[in-house]
Amino acid sequence: MFGHETIWKPSNVITQLCDGFMENKIADLLSNVSQYYSTKLAEHGETPRGVDWNGEESQVLRFKQLSKVIDPLEGFSLNDLGCGYGALCDYLSRSYQSFVYNGYDISDEMISVARVRYADSSNAHFIVASEPQEIADYGLASGIFNVRLGYSNSEWSDYLEATLDILDCTSRHGFAFNCLTSYSDADKMKNHLYYADPCALFALCKQRYSRNVALLHDYGLYEFTILVRKYS
Repeated sequence: MFGHETIWKPSNVITQLCDGFMENKIADLLSNVSQYYSTKLAEHGETPRGVDWNGEESQVLRFKQLSKVIDPLEGFSLNDLGCGYGALCDYLSRSYQSFVYNGYDISDEMISVARVRYADSSNAHFIVASEPQEIADYGLASGIFNVRLGYSNSEWSDYLEATLDILDCTSRHGFAFNCLTSYSDADKMKNHLYYADPCALFALCKQRYSRNVALLHDYGLYEFTILVRKYS
């Protein structure tokens, strides 16, 4: 279960999957997002605000929803896409005894901080990359679809769907992700953020990835979580 698999070839996959994006557009998008989060880290340090969350309570609540996709009878492996400084690894350590954690982020600064934080954790690995470098039992993505900066909704939707394809390809048993909801109060919406239609993404996941999909939209935040389970 914990072995490294080499059948996944991550090179330029996002570019290949996004028909609406040119390669330079993807590179530009990832570069801008990386700069945005690196700036947040420099301003707020290794805290929820350093990855653009309001506070620790809501961050833990998000992790609780995402981890509902995990059904471990024993140890498991997990890819955390957009891992930031590795806060999810802390949460998993409090909830599970045996797991291998692979954290990926496009911000060099985030990964550098995470490697120092978990220097003594043999089960935690941190890599600068826009997509997982190996297949794991589960894939999680928290908050990576929120900040669209100056990109249009259609451009960001294409990027989101391509990233979901990657989460699907790099997970054996399931994956989970969250998004800000289009049902948010209009006066609280911000132009630089992306608000997804939960019903549309639920239908997409049912049609494209699995019959076993759950939509969680009842935990008190202006967002939702989708769990995709792959049962044999």
